[in-house]
Amino acid sequence: METRSDDFYPTRLERPMARFDRRDPIVHSQGRDRTDGPLSETEMAQYERDGFLVFNRFLDEATVRRFRDDLRLYEDDESILQSEGTITEPGKQEIRSIFGIHELSDRFHRLTRDPRILDMVHQLLGSEAYIHQSRINYKPGFHGKGFDWHSDFETWHAEDGMPRMRAVSFSIALTDNTPFNGPLMLVPGSHRTFIPCVGRTPEDNYQSSLKKQELGVPGHRDLDDLIDQNGIKAPTGPAGSLIIFECNTLHGSNANMSPWPRSNLFFVYNSVENTLESPYCGNKARPDFLGSRSNVQVLKPLRDRELTDVG
Repeated sequence: METRSDDFYPTRLERPMARFDRRDPIVHSQGRDRTDGPLSETEMAQYERDGFLVFNRFLDEATVRRFRDDLRLYEDDESILQSEGTITEPGKQEIRSIFGIHELSDRFHRLTRDPRILDMVHQLLGSEAYIHQSRINYKPGFHGKGFDWHSDFETWHAEDGMPRMRAVSFSIALTDNTPFNGPLMLVPGSHRTFIPCVGRTPEDNYQSSLKKQELGVPGHRDLDDLIDQNGIKAPTGPAGSLIIFECNTLHGSNANMSPWPRSNLFFVYNSVENTLESPYCGNKARPDFLGSRSNVQVLKPLRDRELTDVG
């Protein structure tokens, strides 16, 4: 496949290509807009340096409990279990992820418009935003499989047509994250480097990659170099904790060998100035529940009286 002239981040190539520095800012707001938000200059500098931020107990216990109750209902809802957006563990019927959850759950949809979150999004992206993707991730005790090292942007760029690095992910723990139940692992500083990946992307790759990702995974030499330079961080904390991470930050997680499940809410904000184009891998676009094209409306923050309904 020939590289497109408008492709700033070529990947899924026939031959290996050396990694290179990102060609986009990390924080997109400038001047007064950069300082006019909930994140302090220290936190902004940490995000630029590491590619992620952690806030313990972002949601209170009562709100987390209601989301967990919703999770149990989804597990018993046959229509959700049969949905294309519901991904099961390889070779099992246990749920791995439910995509498009902000369109299934009014409570989740309201959470995506929490002013505390949107103000951080605007501060980081320097623009209005919409939901590119949302999901609930399950990792049941004993059986929950891991996620290979990857940059989300690499997949969103190749398979969804996201042109530039101007998106940010929010992950809220619904269960305690411990060192033993497969917490999210991140490589600090990796967001500053783009790693082109090798391999032609087959049509409908998502049908297998969402169970086990094999394409879009960096080579061991690049991973070894970046991890040797920067190490690995695995934030742990109580249910309700929030991790914000830049779209190109390398991350993954181990299998859950403990008896304690790990579940989290996950939603991605993309700048309205960075809407999807045709996929850079040359295939047809993935379904909307993986990369929204039909609903790119600007998210408006909730009013005070609406916020009480989130919990």
